[in-house]
Amino acid sequence: MVMFAGKQILPVLGELNAAFGGKNPTVSPENFKAFSPGEPLGPALVRVLGSKHEELNGLLQAYVAMMPRGFQESLRAILYYALSSEPRVLLNFSWSPGYDFEMTIWEMVEKAPLHSGITIALKGRYPDEGTRYAAT
Repeated sequence: MVMFAGKQILPVLGELNAAFGGKNPTVSPENFKAFSPGEPLGPALVRVLGSKHEELNGLLQAYVAMMPRGFQESLRAILYYALSSEPRVLLNFSWSPGYDFEMTIWEMVEKAPLHSGITIALKGRYPDEGTRYAAT
């Protein structure tokens, strides 16, 4: 079972996907400025997700901090693009374990008024790596 700070990873991904994708995303397009160039990704996610997602915010900040800076900036730019597009671009996140960080991105483009979509497949260390392999 893949854990992320005591929580299973799939429900965490489900909350993130509900916030930025699906039929009724909970993050409003008006939040695109939180992901402007130069804004750090972790704090921007916390501001946008709000107190309703307090536990998720802490988990995301911890995992984002593990990512290489270039990955953080790439994700920030995708979030900015998705939320500032008209109509907004819906996002879908997935994760799988890997030794190094990898990111695969693909976009399905639809003509307005339909929504386009971007899938972001992240691969990286187990979120709980520090405790997963600790000597017992």
